[in-house]
Amino acid sequence: MNYNALPLFISFEGIEGSGKSTQAKILYDFLKQKEYPVILTREPGGTAIGNDIRQILIDKKNNQIQPLTELLLNFASRIEHLQQVILPALKNKQIVITDRFYDSTLAYQGFAMGIEIETIEKMHQLMINSIQPDITFLCDMDVEVAFQRIKSRSDNNRYEELSFDFHNKVRNGFLEIAKNNAGRIKIINANNDVSKVAEQVIEYLDF
Repeated sequence: MNYNALPLFISFEGIEGSGKSTQAKILYDFLKQKEYPVILTREPGGTAIGNDIRQILIDKKNNQIQPLTELLLNFASRIEHLQQVILPALKNKQIVITDRFYDSTLAYQGFAMGIEIETIEKMHQLMINSIQPDITFLCDMDVEVAFQRIKSRSDNNRYEELSFDFHNKVRNGFLEIAKNNAGRIKIINANNDVSKVAEQVIEYLDF
């Protein structure tokens, strides 16, 4: 599929350890080398306020935080992210690559933590006017494989230390979201070698 028309909004999604951040960076470097106007950002984060919110969300000492609090913090970060980074870049005919966006909110706070999907969707419409990426790459990986990657790290954040069952719910949530948004979400087999995954992404975009 040819996505050469600019501006272009691309997101990468996936469970912890799926390699989505790596793939976002590989695509950014590829487009930069091709001299496309491109920026790489992430959620939660992307702005000074967003990064402060991110630290609250990933800090292991906050392991009793309520799902609804998480939801509201994610949307607060996203509002700043959109207004300060994403929308201005798109207005300037740039390519925006973000490591996570709204689908992560549905998968984590909705499918895994139990907040009603309808509630999250209403907030999405109210707070950010239902803005969505043009194309989303879901880096899908077996939870067992992702867990092996996570356990080999020494600096895991709060989410990475959550249970196998939690991550399995997140993965199933992502797959359900992808099924309901087949025109936007491209599922990539992230169990493959990193370079092969990157080839799939670039080939699909057809730059």
